[in-house]
Amino acid sequence: MSMLPSFAFAHRCLRPCRLHAALAIAACALLAACAGHGPCDASPYASSPQFKGCGFRNPPNPQALPSASPWKIWPRFLFETKTGTMPIDPIPVHALGAAQLDALDPQANHVARIGHSSSLLKLRGSYWLIDPMFSERASPFQWIGPKRFEESPIALAQLPAIEGVIISHDHYDHLDAATIGYLAQRAQRFFVPLGVGRRLIALGVPADRITELDWWQSATQGEVQVTAVPAQHFSGRSLDDRDDTLWAGWVMQSGTQRIYYSGDSGYSPNFRQIGERFGGFDLALIENGAYDSHWPSVHMTPEQSVQAFEEVHAQVLLPVHNSTFDLAFHPWQEPMARIAKLAEDKHIELATPELGEVVTIGVPRANVRWWEGVR
Repeated sequence: MSMLPSFAFAHRCLRPCRLHAALAIAACALLAACAGHGPCDASPYASSPQFKGCGFRNPPNPQALPSASPWKIWPRFLFETKTGTMPIDPIPVHALGAAQLDALDPQANHVARIGHSSSLLKLRGSYWLIDPMFSERASPFQWIGPKRFEESPIALAQLPAIEGVIISHDHYDHLDAATIGYLAQRAQRFFVPLGVGRRLIALGVPADRITELDWWQSATQGEVQVTAVPAQHFSGRSLDDRDDTLWAGWVMQSGTQRIYYSGDSGYSPNFRQIGERFGGFDLALIENGAYDSHWPSVHMTPEQSVQAFEEVHAQVLLPVHNSTFDLAFHPWQEPMARIAKLAEDKHIELATPELGEVVTIGVPRANVRWWEGVR
């Protein structure tokens, strides 16, 4: 029997049970100990190199450190006092509107940061979304769970017509039920890793609008080519579906420019392989946040994020997976402060847009450390 990943499990089960901590630990431990994949029936994904036994697996990585025991992590989420993990002052947000989006050069490629790992892209005139997460909470329930620091810079109802949606994996902070439900009949196509298609179908997305891809597989929508690439992570949305679906990073080719999005990933040889295969990128959106020594191989420290950036051979680094939800124990500004110092020391071109701010690929910009001075 497999245990649920402690990082995800703590948010889904333990935090809502804070008032009954002792009972929560016992009940959750029992459920986790009994959780598994169920019968290992023949899988439609058995031919994938990533599918082994009863689910998807990361490639062997001798350098990957194991996560701490759930028995060590659960009490932290229940009893440890957090310090500075949520801002006191408002975080700056640029409201995004139709007029501003329409005014963006239709021959260029633009990325607007929505929050956490979500981005709205205008790729040579067509609009795309990466891991769209517009709900108030990163949780299966909107009455409990990690709450957004600030509202999204653009509301779902204000979005332009969406050509494509890219999903990296099925965790709640990346695949949001309410957001997908809204986009189900409005986005032209959804690109997801293997197995995630059934999640979308359950949320109302027509099957004929979904393209499932394994690592290194590509597809095209309009003038944009997307490729799923390896990541070192895990998946699951409940107690009994650990690693039933694949996780991935993504490469987007629009015109002559390439964008890399890491998805969620621990540091691994994947990044060097991606850099070698594609020969570099104009912009890399790389996760930088929610890391912890208790789960060292599913999220990266800022130092590892910079190393990953260097190995994929990108021109500009745009850190994501931070400044939106309280998902770990580090101060909320720490990921940005550490990566900004590293980028300065290594002479890396860093883009740290405020929420709602647009980055145009290949166009110089004045970068601002917006988190400094925000408590």
